Parts: sequence; structure tokens; C-alpha cells
Amino acid sequence: MLWRDRPGQVVAGAGANLPHYRKADRVVATEPDPAMRRRLAGRLDRATVLAVVREDRAESLSDPDDTFDAVLSTAVLCTVPDPDRALAEVARVLKPNGRLVVLEHVRGSGRLAEWQDRLDPVWTRIGAGCHANRDTRAAIERAGVTFELFEEFQPVPAWVPTSPMIEAVATRPS
Repeated sequence: MLWRDRPGQVVAGAGANLPHYRKADRVVATEPDPAMRRRLAGRLDRATVLAVVREDRAESLSDPDDTFDAVLSTAVLCTVPDPDRALAEVARVLKPNGRLVVLEHVRGSGRLAEWQDRLDPVWTRIGAGCHANRDTRAAIERAGVTFELFEEFQPVPAWVPTSPMIEAVATRPS
């Protein structure tokens, strides 16, 4: 993916990140949704490195243990059916000292969290499976990786259901 000319695993969506991978030998992009895979295929020419697209689900990656130096997750953990299983798979396929890099929205606190819980059934339907109330930070911690960098920030008004966000790098212990 990004780190020191090594291969990486990416859950790709429509491929918005493809032009930004510059130091990887190769990117393995997984996208289980056929419509998103078609959009992704149309953007492969924007990739600056070799990009391979697969239809793996985040909860069942076809790669052997200890395969990747880095895994990037950008706004995906809110939509996977089982984030704990997906993050366990990430930890499995990361090499020792491999990095999980995330940019995700997370569960708010106080009144925002209460509103996220109330809105979640509707939000999930209109937001392509996005769960606004997922405690993604806790799920990452349960995966057994260690945060090296963690920043929570508010990119939009505090009342927006998909806020706050986190930018984080977590390492799989050796």
C-alpha cells in the first residue's frame, strides 16, 4: 500500500484513493460489491502503481497470514457486516509490525451518540449500509493492534451523524 515500497491491502470502494498510492510495489484492492467493483475498474488507469482488484469480503480475505506490510481503511468499517471479524482478518494478514492506517468516522459521545443510535436504522438504509453509531475505535483496539498515532477530529458540524472522525495508525505486534 503506502509503506516503503511494499504491497498493501485496501478495501477499495470506487477507488478514490488509487492516485495517492505512490510508494507501493502493488496494491491489492478488495471490493465485494459488484457495482462498486465496476466503478473501481473504471478508475484503475488513475493508479500510479500496479493495482489488483479482488472481490473478497473484509471478513474473509483470501490471503495467507503475514502477507501485507500495510492495510488502509478509509470510510469502510462503518459498512462491513462484522467489523470485529474484518479487523481480525486485517490483523491476520498484516506482517508482524505491519500497519493498519485508518480514516473513519466513529461513534460520538453524549447527545450525538444518542442521536446516532436513534437514526441508525434509517441512516443504514439511505447510507449504503453505513452505521453512524459504530464504536470503530474500540473495534480496532479489540483486534490486538497498538495505536501509534491517533487523532479524533470534527471535520463537519458536530451534529452530523457521521462524526467525529479518526485518523490513526496502528501496528500489529511482532
